[in-house]
Amino acid sequence: MEAPVLSPDRMRVFFDGIWSEPRLSHPEGVAIGPDGWIWCGNQDGDICRITPDGSRIERVASTGGFILGLAFDGDKALYACDLKHAAVFRLDLASTMLLRLEAPGLRIPNYPVVDGRRGRLLVSDSHDPASPGPGIWSFDLKGGAGSLWCSADFTFANGLSMRSGEDALYVCETFARRVSRIRIAPDGSAGPVDPFVTGLPGYPDGLAFDEAGNLLISLYEPSRILRIEAGGAIRVLAEDPTAHILCHPTNIAFDGTRLFAANLGRWHIAAIDCDVGARPLWKATA
Repeated sequence: MEAPVLSPDRMRVFFDGIWSEPRLSHPEGVAIGPDGWIWCGNQDGDICRITPDGSRIERVASTGGFILGLAFDGDKALYACDLKHAAVFRLDLASTMLLRLEAPGLRIPNYPVVDGRRGRLLVSDSHDPASPGPGIWSFDLKGGAGSLWCSADFTFANGLSMRSGEDALYVCETFARRVSRIRIAPDGSAGPVDPFVTGLPGYPDGLAFDEAGNLLISLYEPSRILRIEAGGAIRVLAEDPTAHILCHPTNIAFDGTRLFAANLGRWHIAAIDCDVGARPLWKATA
């Protein structure tokens, strides 16, 4: 494969939490908040935020579990997937109160995405690392129990993303090394599932669209960020063969041309200076 688009000096450790309090141990999720801070979670169930200059970390709340993916509903709430509790939590940003969302049958909630136009939260269920299973869950943003929205079997459903102006949900299938696309029917139900990109050179975990419509894919292994360009060409955007700055990257999030990556293999959030960026996702639902 050709050399990465971005040189190694475009990557850096944005915040090293190996000795911080709280310790940023094995972060999976990262999202940009309406306050401009960089929000993330750790293996102890802490929901944290880091100052925009990377100088300080704060614990905002804790589930006592293991925080995975994060998604903001505008400036109202943060949704957090929790591995230990097999649940999704809603953090009210004004009161910092946590609410556990019920969804009987949900097994491994991995990543949430706010579908603001339809007033709902969609959540991937990784189901089981050893065998495919359903699926994608839906929660009403006004409250209530979740229900299975897409019952198709996925091979470890992981990161999700939606492209502006398109009625579709993109899903990482980590152990199939592919990203699939679920069409959204006019009534909001799940339509056909088809492969968007297959045969990836690694295990996809996180997704993000840039403002040019390219799909960025973080690979948990090897430690790379891919870019799927118009026409389907696959390019390596950034790579770290030493796994020091990018170390098993999981979720990724844009703040302008800065791309933040959580590193499940270490104790830090990385930042990558990109040529093409995107606005933070919370603005899409504000």
